[in-house]
Amino acid sequence: MGACELRTKRPFSRINCLIIALLWQTLATMSLDRYDHAILRRLQQDARITNARLAGEVSLSESACLRRVKSLEESGLIQGYTTLIDQHKAGYPVNVFVNITLDRQSQSGLEAFESAVRKIPQVMECYLMTGEHDYLLRLVVADLDDFERIHSQHLTRLPSVVRIQSSFAMRTVTRSAVLPVR
Repeated sequence: MGACELRTKRPFSRINCLIIALLWQTLATMSLDRYDHAILRRLQQDARITNARLAGEVSLSESACLRRVKSLEESGLIQGYTTLIDQHKAGYPVNVFVNITLDRQSQSGLEAFESAVRKIPQVMECYLMTGEHDYLLRLVVADLDDFERIHSQHLTRLPSVVRIQSSFAMRTVTRSAVLPVR
């Protein structure tokens, strides 16, 4: 079996395999020029901008701009578009950072924990960590009572959890959804 057959579970001709390999290599080494950088910076500021306005701002024709945006989407660099909601106005003014330590780090234990934590809607972010704790979570809650409810009904019932350490953020100093574009 060839490499293409292993990855796709269906046979390809040698030429198709070479084309697929070249495509993957192109995507993996996709170099961005100044126009791509400008498009990415601008879309991160306002994803609802019209193509006509975006093209004008980055000094491209509308068709060239649209082709580049589609290419960035198809490459996976642009993963999607979303709406940012004000956390305070939505009723979740408090950020809680929770360190979780598991009793074991087997693959099945990690998978069980991660599957369960994804089901808690107040968990905005979850990171597998190096160091003293296994996971770091960021939760949004309405207040201390809301966190106590989530702690007792969800966090303490997560699989393999042996220790939970929580810290409440006093205020957000900086927060950005805009990645630096290289």
